[in-house]
Amino acid sequence: MNGIYYYLIAFICIWILALIFHDRLSDHGLEMNFPILMWKTKRLRGFISRISNFSPRFWRWFMNVGIVVAFAAMIFITWTIISSLPSVFETPAVSVVIPGVEVPGSSIYIPLGYGLLALASVLIVHEFSHGIQAVGEKISIKSIGLLLFAILPGAFVEPDEDELKAAKKSSRLRVYAAGSIANISLAIIAILLVSLFSAAIPTYFAEDGIAINRVVGDSPSEGILKEGMILEEIDGHKITNSTDYGEVVSSYHPGDNVTVKTDEGSYSITLSKNPNNESRGFFGIQASKHFEMVNDSLGPVPWILFELVELFQWVFMLNLGIGLFNLLPIKPLDGGYMLEILLSYKMSENTVKPLVNAISGVMGIIIVFSIIVGFL
Repeated sequence: MNGIYYYLIAFICIWILALIFHDRLSDHGLEMNFPILMWKTKRLRGFISRISNFSPRFWRWFMNVGIVVAFAAMIFITWTIISSLPSVFETPAVSVVIPGVEVPGSSIYIPLGYGLLALASVLIVHEFSHGIQAVGEKISIKSIGLLLFAILPGAFVEPDEDELKAAKKSSRLRVYAAGSIANISLAIIAILLVSLFSAAIPTYFAEDGIAINRVVGDSPSEGILKEGMILEEIDGHKITNSTDYGEVVSSYHPGDNVTVKTDEGSYSITLSKNPNNESRGFFGIQASKHFEMVNDSLGPVPWILFELVELFQWVFMLNLGIGLFNLLPIKPLDGGYMLEILLSYKMSENTVKPLVNAISGVMGIIIVFSIIVGFL
């Protein structure tokens, strides 16, 4: 089942329950304003305060460095998106990604389970970091909560707006930078764990081919190849490892008729254009290394290494991607507010606000344009 149906089912169930028990739940922080459903609580404020007060000096200096990293990342992601415009019709730099859903125009498919866990790590780390830094800057937290916008989940930490506006510029910069810097930090930790777990795999397993993990919808392979098949040959070229697979697949062009031999039989496929490079042929499959166990000293336990590698790969990708995106100079993203504060050191408010609004508008148009091109 396409993941979008799970979201729709969950959305309908949550809203029905919210409507039925609204009177009771409203006393426990539930707020309804269709299409937004929001739950607020004050219970976790003490937990955030304890983390912030554990080492206030560390958080302050860590985020002083974080401000520099955040502005460097802002320049990087902004330049990346702008410089991609000449090739936007071939490879859009921005696309929507939703765990478990095949999004038109996106070359990335995120598995539902791993994707939701990785997305939860993004939200928790991002929002709690805003809260930890706010407490460290003596800014009160009014509430913590969850929200549902249509079928999209989210989380938030709500600081006292008046205290935030009255705080020093450096304090506000640290608060706004905290979320994305925490995401980027978690991404670094995740990729280090991926490297660690990957290094342990050869101790227990040996590569013995390429397995199909997923068949892309509306692709040449749909209805022909299936998830779980082991690729053995492509047009007579033996596929024994990922290197063989990469070299063979990259040699084809759109319109080529290819014979694929698997452990379940041989199939003929006519390739289409690759969404990321129209000069290359597109099979419409996602494949990965297939392994056999060669050291069973720990029984089946080592198989969990593959699950951990995949989970932390998505933790890395989503935290890095969303963390960088949030630093774009677009209000109401954190990057937009950070740019506004930075410019206010040398410019008047009457100059800064229109300038940042103009930058936000231009960048917003570029991003929307890239997403629409991807869908088309």
